[in-house]
Amino acid sequence: MKPSTQSADPMNRLQAWPKPIRWSILVLLIFAMLTAVSLIGGGFKTATEDHARTLFEFAGNPFMGLIIGMVATALIQSSSTVSSIIVAMVAGGLPIHIAIPMMMGANIGTSITNTIVSLGHIKDKQEFQRAFNAATIHDFFNIFAVVIFLPLEIMFGFLEYLSAALVGLFTLGSSADVGSFNPVKFVTGPAVDAVKLLSSQFPQLYDGLFRIVLGLTLIILSITWMGKIMKSLMVGRARDILEKSLGGGSVAGIASGTVVTVLVQSSSTTTSLMVPLVGNGIVTARAIYPFTLGANIGTCITAIIAALAVDGPNAGLALQIAFVHFCYNVLAVVTIYGIAFLREWPPNLSYQLSLKVAEQKMYGVAYIVGVFFVVPLAVILLLS
Repeated sequence: MKPSTQSADPMNRLQAWPKPIRWSILVLLIFAMLTAVSLIGGGFKTATEDHARTLFEFAGNPFMGLIIGMVATALIQSSSTVSSIIVAMVAGGLPIHIAIPMMMGANIGTSITNTIVSLGHIKDKQEFQRAFNAATIHDFFNIFAVVIFLPLEIMFGFLEYLSAALVGLFTLGSSADVGSFNPVKFVTGPAVDAVKLLSSQFPQLYDGLFRIVLGLTLIILSITWMGKIMKSLMVGRARDILEKSLGGGSVAGIASGTVVTVLVQSSSTTTSLMVPLVGNGIVTARAIYPFTLGANIGTCITAIIAALAVDGPNAGLALQIAFVHFCYNVLAVVTIYGIAFLREWPPNLSYQLSLKVAEQKMYGVAYIVGVFFVVPLAVILLLS
C-alpha cells in the first residue's frame, strides 16, 4: 500500500513526535551549531595563518565581499547560516571591515527563497503576478538597503563604530580577559578539543581545512534542522501571530515578523509563508510588507547566538559583527520604511516587475538567475 502524502511529509512526521523529544533535539542542534562556530573559527585561523594576507586581499574590496555574501547565501538559501559562518570567520581573524559587506550581501542572497516559492503559482497568471509581487518586495528592499548603507559604510564606517559601542555596553562591568569564564566554551570545549586532537595529526593547512569543512557541514545541518524543529514546535503560535498582525498596522507587522522569525529561526521561512497567502488573494502584497521587514530583524538572533560560542582575543569582534547585522537591519527598516518617499519604492518596483513577469513567465526565471547568480559572478570575474 502506497503511503499517503501527508505521512510522507517530514513536517507531519516531526509534529507526530512528543514535544519533550523535539525540545531535546533542539538543544542538541544548538549545541552542534555553537560547536561548529568554534570549529570554523579555529580552523580558519589555523589554515590561513600563512596565507591570511592573500585571502583578505581577495575579499578586501567591499564589493567583492558583498558578492561573496550574496552568492553564498543564494546557494545555501539561509542568511542565518551564512551570518553564523561570517561570525566564525571573524573569530578566526577575518577583519571586520571585510565581514560587514558580506553581511549585507547575505541579506540580498536570502531573498531568493521566497522568489523561488512564487514560481509555484506560475500556472495561473493572476496568482503568479500577486505571488511574484509579494516575493520581490523583499528583494528590492534589501537591494535598496545596500545601495544606501554600503557607500556610507565605506566612507564613514558608521556600522563598525556603532556596533563597537554596543559591544562596549554589552560587556560593561564584565571581565574581558581571556581567562574569564565562558559558559558556552565550558559546554562545547570537550567536543572542540576532541576534534582538534584528531585533526592535529594532519599538516597545519589540512588541520585547519578539516575543521572548517566539518564545522560548515555541522552548521548547515544544525541550522536547517533547527528551523524544521522550531517550525514544528511553533507553527500554531506563528500562524496566530501572523493572522493578528496583518490588521494591526505597520509597527505590529514589523514586530510580529521579528517574533515569528525568532521562533522559526529562518527569515526565508517567514517570508516564504507570505507568498502563497498573497498569491491566493487572501492578503495583499502591501499588507505583508511590514511583516517581511520584521523578518530581516528577527534573523539576526542566530548570529548573536553564534557569537556567544567565541572566546579569546577575537570574542569581542565576533560579537561586534553580529551586532553589525542587527544594527544594519534595524537602520534599514527605520530609514527605508520610515521615510515615506523611500517606503514606496520596493512595493512599486516589485509590482511593476510582477506585471511584466506575469506576461512573460520566462522573465521570472531570468530575473532569479540573473540577479542572484549571473550578475554577481560577472562582478567577481571583473574584480578578481
